[in-house]
Parts: sequence; C-alpha cells; structure tokens
Amino acid sequence: MLNRKNLILFALLLAAMLFVFAGCGEPGEPDAPMLPDDDTDEDAEPEGDGSLQRVLDAGVLVVVGSGGYPPFNFYGEDDPDTPIGFDVDTGAAIAERLGVDYLYETSDWDGLPDGLRAGRYDAILGSMGITPAREEIVSFTSPYYYSGAQLIVREDSGITGPGDVEGLDIGVITGETYVDDALNLGANDVHYAEVNTVLLEVLGGRIDGMITDRLVAINGMNEIARGEELMLAGELIRTENIAIAFRQEDVELRERVDEILQEMHADGTMTEISMRWHGIDITKP
Repeated sequence: MLNRKNLILFALLLAAMLFVFAGCGEPGEPDAPMLPDDDTDEDAEPEGDGSLQRVLDAGVLVVVGSGGYPPFNFYGEDDPDTPIGFDVDTGAAIAERLGVDYLYETSDWDGLPDGLRAGRYDAILGSMGITPAREEIVSFTSPYYYSGAQLIVREDSGITGPGDVEGLDIGVITGETYVDDALNLGANDVHYAEVNTVLLEVLGGRIDGMITDRLVAINGMNEIARGEELMLAGELIRTENIAIAFRQEDVELRERVDEILQEMHADGTMTEISMRWHGIDITKP
C-alpha cells in the first residue's frame, strides 16, 4: 500500500507523463507543429527555357542569312557593308516589336544550322524552306512567305522544262534544297555559293541551267547583264513554305516570334514588306 506521500508523488508523475504525450500528436493535426516545406520558392526552378528572356536581357536580336540571296538578303551597291532585302526588313520589324535592337549577320549557307546550334545567332532568317530533314535539327515558325523551285536556262538552250535536264549540268547553291531537286531530275548538281555567279555560268554556257527560288531567279535575271537571254523553263518543280529557324530548345523565343509574325500578317506589315521588294504579295499561300 502506498502511503499518502507516495500517492501524491505518483499522481504528479502520471499527470506529467500525460502532458508530454498530449503534445506529441500526428503531423497534420491542429496541435502538431508545422514541418518545413522542402519545395520552397527559393528552391523552385524558374519556369520556361529562358530563351526569350535571354534576348530581352541582351537587348538585341541576332539573326543570320547567306547575304548572297537577292532580293531577300544581299549587299547593295550603295552600302556594300550592310545587308538589305526582304528577309532583313522582316527581321527588323520583328525586333522592333520585341523592343530590342537588331543585328543581321551573314555566313555561308551550308554552315548556318551549325552556327545556330552553336549559339552564334538567335535565329536563321534567310529564306529557309521547311523540310523534314531540317526539322530534325532546328525548329521552325509558321511560314512568313511562300515560293517554289524554278529551273532557269538560256533561251536558246532547247530546254523547255524540268523533264529535259536528265544528264545535264545544273547549278545549285550548296546546302539548299534545290540540290535534291536537281538530283531527283537526274541532273548533275554543280555547286556554287551565290545566285548571280550561277546565272553567269549559265549565260556563259559552262553549265546548262540553274534551279533556285522562282523569285530569286526573276530578280537575278532583271539585275545581271544579258539577263534577258535567260528564261524560266516550265512550271514550278515544287512549292516551298519559308520560315524562321530556331534552336529546338529555344521554345519560348520561337513562340513569341511566331506570335509577332501572325500579327504582322494580320495587320498588313508582311504584305507591305513584300510589295516593297517584289512588287507582289508572296506572304500568302
């Protein structure tokens, strides 16, 4: 039997133990202490890929084309150090709506995708047609203009259309899709770097013809000496959708530029740029 003194001590000990256990409820109960959250805002990953913000922070949009593709991107006689053309003006309008400066650089056509992927440019804005092979390495906007592959020959060549070029020497620009057109027609593809050089080769009889963009061909025939001796042979070999190319990981930048392109189509800006350089609207399919 506990005496009165021991009974009091036992009662006090029991009360203390009950108090301790009462403070140890399951996590999540009203009286339980709040546990720290591991997913705090400080540790959260920033949303998006950062590509749009990269351009905005840099304050400049850097795009590239070959610089030898009149009237789309080329060097004029008045200022041989500054590229001009339909592509150049399209990029300038996009940069203005982004609220950044604009730099149009030029490089060899067949090296543009590698330069883009290496981060030397933000985009290729150089009349690049959408193809499945290119879509494996870059990502495209919606088209900003539409054209097609055209065969150009001397008027006295006897060639009337693409079906006549099997076994002949046909000039193409290295890296362009027109190389495939020449090969598919059974022609020998002869490579060059600039359109006007190829047209001069055709005029001189050193090759039998050229395949390039129809609009580029018309411009070249109008600009070079003796261009009137050339002609467009037959119908378009195929049509092309021309778009702006981005690194595949730069999704935010591509999507924002695509939005701007749609605005420019809708408000007539693309039509105005087309009329300035071509005298016709090439921005609608």
